[in-house]
Amino acid sequence: MFLGQYTHTVDEKGRLTIPIRYRDLLADGGFLTKGFDHNLMVLSTSSFTDLTMQANDLSVTDQDSRMMIRLLYSNAVQVEFDKLGRLGLPQFLREMVDIQTNVVIAGVGGFFEIWSEDRWRNQHLMMKDSEKTAQQFMAFSLKVK
Repeated sequence: MFLGQYTHTVDEKGRLTIPIRYRDLLADGGFLTKGFDHNLMVLSTSSFTDLTMQANDLSVTDQDSRMMIRLLYSNAVQVEFDKLGRLGLPQFLREMVDIQTNVVIAGVGGFFEIWSEDRWRNQHLMMKDSEKTAQQFMAFSLKVK
């Protein structure tokens, strides 16, 4: 499970060092794609396969389904780490989500996200508002056992 958050920098060649804990969880490979909140997502091969199986069940005659399929596939690249544990972030994806130099890598359970530091700061501020989040998440009925 991908947990925690880490601050890193993207080098001039677009490479980002990924925490070893995360690399270990991607030993069987993974995929990088555009996320849904102006961020990037990195999923294990099995998680990406599950997601694509669901996407393949969508109707291509539905406009929203086609958009979802385009978003998922046209922005996806296979994850490859170099000897130093760095992941190359393609320029088109970096530009799409405004990633320059400083980023936050955030674990979200079954995958992790890569955020520009500024966008993560805004996201983090929203999560810090405990009154708002309590109301917002009430419908989920989460229980700790």
